[in-house]
Amino acid sequence: MQHGPAVRRRKLGAELRALRARTGLTSGEAARLVGWHQSKVSRIETGASGVKPADVRSLLDAYGVSDPELRELLLTLAGSDDGVGRHHWWHAYRGVLPPAYRDFISLESQASAMRTLETSVVPGLLQTPEYARAVTGAAVGDLRGEPDDRLDALVQVRLARQDVLRARPPLELTAVLDEAVLRREVGGPEVMERQLRSLLEAARLPQVRIQVLPFSAGAHIGISGPFVIFSFPRTSDLDVVVLDHMTSSLYLERKEDLEAYVEAFNTLQMHALSPEDSLDYIATTVGGA
Repeated sequence: MQHGPAVRRRKLGAELRALRARTGLTSGEAARLVGWHQSKVSRIETGASGVKPADVRSLLDAYGVSDPELRELLLTLAGSDDGVGRHHWWHAYRGVLPPAYRDFISLESQASAMRTLETSVVPGLLQTPEYARAVTGAAVGDLRGEPDDRLDALVQVRLARQDVLRARPPLELTAVLDEAVLRREVGGPEVMERQLRSLLEAARLPQVRIQVLPFSAGAHIGISGPFVIFSFPRTSDLDVVVLDHMTSSLYLERKEDLEAYVEAFNTLQMHALSPEDSLDYIATTVGGA
């Protein structure tokens, strides 16, 4: 398990190494093509050092990589802007966002699909403004004197993240929600009722799939805590699992870890209600609120 930035360096390096291998170039030959020392190519490919977006462009050009989606993905992993000189929107919140959270948002913005198990709260991409404020306030401890402007900024970030569901193409979101998510009264009964109704609306979007894991399912494989699986277009080598903790996020990148969490998520889906029955279950919960 590594913190996000280290994972991104390693994944970027592994992909660049694979692209070089496809061209039949040695690391020394690749270095000569771009005017570097061979050790620099080796450090980049092993993730031992960071790499500038300009250096990634040089390597991609040398390897003849013209696929715009792949180039954009790898440049984003290197910390690039959107390719037309505009920084990603979350850069404006550097003062309030810890590096691990910025890295999570960056991955989220470039992923093609996201699978998430939530055991306590509604996924951030599906939260209403009032619910988001209540959850964020509890997380940062606004009752202990947290400045309102920082809390406001964190809520704005959470809501801005939801744009990935309206992008072209949109992020495909599959969420398994423990019944506790529906029962926990976050922000009071009125906030919770609006949140549940919002879930019903979101579940009807073609890019959103929601399944409820009812209490009657008993103990399940995800009972130890929530997790997220990010998948990326064209290559599964960049897929990553994120485990969220109170003070940091941990990232799993090994193939065996990915396979274990994908299998766990598939098992959770089998034990959860179908998307159609889940909609009915949420609607019933709203009616009983």
